Amino acid sequence: MRILKFTLIGIIISFLGSCASGYKMMSPDVIQYNSGKEDSGVKFEYKYDLLKKKYAKKEDKKGIRIVAVKITNNSGRDLSLGKDFSINYQNGNPINLVENEYAFKTLKQSTASYLLYLLLLPVNLQTTRTTNGFEQTENIFPIGLILGPGIAGGNMIAAGSANKKFKEELTQYDLSGKVIKDGETKVGLIAIQTNTYDALTLKLK
Repeated sequence: MRILKFTLIGIIISFLGSCASGYKMMSPDVIQYNSGKEDSGVKFEYKYDLLKKKYAKKEDKKGIRIVAVKITNNSGRDLSLGKDFSINYQNGNPINLVENEYAFKTLKQSTASYLLYLLLLPVNLQTTRTTNGFEQTENIFPIGLILGPGIAGGNMIAAGSANKKFKEELTQYDLSGKVIKDGETKVGLIAIQTNTYDALTLKLK
């Protein structure tokens, strides 16, 4: 029974990937854009591969990619996404653009999953000694009462903090309803439902 218990705990810990992941800011206002094209006075630049660690793994698993975009508007008129221009694949196919809030809910770290560390609660550390050929328990220390809540709480706090930064950045750089005035350059973050890294382009309406 004891072997089974420790085996189960080991599997759970391995499944959780041990620790919550921190969040590295995507910072679309300062990154180096490596792809872009100018047409009709509008320069469009973009960059994939912004998320790191567990967030990047979830991008691959869920088929949603966060893309930084930089739009320089010298078209002679104000522009807004959806109304005056769209973002398509370079081959002409439309992209499946999803709301940043939906992307956040899909890609965020699960804090509740770390509650499984509470399964460590019944684990005891015991010392034994052998006297006259008989093994006797000397001390029992309920190490699980410390490890379980400690690991669970620490990881939940770390994941929650990382998720908060992720959501704040997606909200700050959301282009929905934003107007890019003539002569203005604006950066943003868009979420695309895709498993690929196909080339993108901006199309004026």
